[in-house]
Amino acid sequence: MALTIAGSDCSAGAGIQADLKTFQHFGVHGLTAVTCIVSESAKVVRAVHAVPVAMLRDQVSLMLDSFPVAAVKTGMLFSAAHVQAVAELLATQPRLTLVVDPVMIASTGARLLEPEALSAYREGLLPLARLITPNLPEAEALLGAALTNKSTLAPAARCLAEMFGTNILLKGGHLDGPDCIDLLVSDGEVFEFSAPRLAVAGSHGTGCTLSAAITARLALGDTLPAAVAAAKSYLGDTLRHSYQFPSPAGGSIHALNQATRAFPAAEVKIS
Repeated sequence: MALTIAGSDCSAGAGIQADLKTFQHFGVHGLTAVTCIVSESAKVVRAVHAVPVAMLRDQVSLMLDSFPVAAVKTGMLFSAAHVQAVAELLATQPRLTLVVDPVMIASTGARLLEPEALSAYREGLLPLARLITPNLPEAEALLGAALTNKSTLAPAARCLAEMFGTNILLKGGHLDGPDCIDLLVSDGEVFEFSAPRLAVAGSHGTGCTLSAAITARLALGDTLPAAVAAAKSYLGDTLRHSYQFPSPAGGSIHALNQATRAFPAAEVKIS
């Protein structure tokens, strides 16, 4: 079983909805603890309502007490108080595999993390993780430095791994170029995952889907490189089979197809 601690996306493209669909694909029973209710679509984040911290605590503790949870992932946590509450609960569960997707900014550009929550991430939650999955803007916020080209990825990933004493999947999709390159630092080794950039406009929920897929594979017993390879393959498949439909408000809405079959990708180790 896997538990996602994240926000609720009413458009079902990201957040706990995307996580549950991904868990289901891999045959993993999914549990949820909702941190925020978000009124959003692939185009706009219109409102965020944070769940009371006491309610979040109760959801997480009840799930951990009631089910044989093998892996946990966190997504949108929103505030320092929410981050601290989750960190305090998970610190008492060292047997759990924790994947942290440090959600800070939506694909629309809307801020999904209060600025003061960053220190709570650094001090409380990230050191508990088996894997952290930042994209480039999130890595820049954690490092306090700009990452502008491929040559900066490996040093940045190694620095983050050392800083928090954990493994890092640094997602390089924000860089320009024909390929999307992600770097995994796992137990000091660096693995590169490269795939051709797909011409998909307005994708929504890719980060949630990727981290949920990794969490599911880890819950099933995969090694970390194998889990990332399978998750990358699954995300690529959802993007290749994604679709669009007209919106009554005008324009079109893009959606990932999360009912496709995943094929594990080869992993490549570099120095």
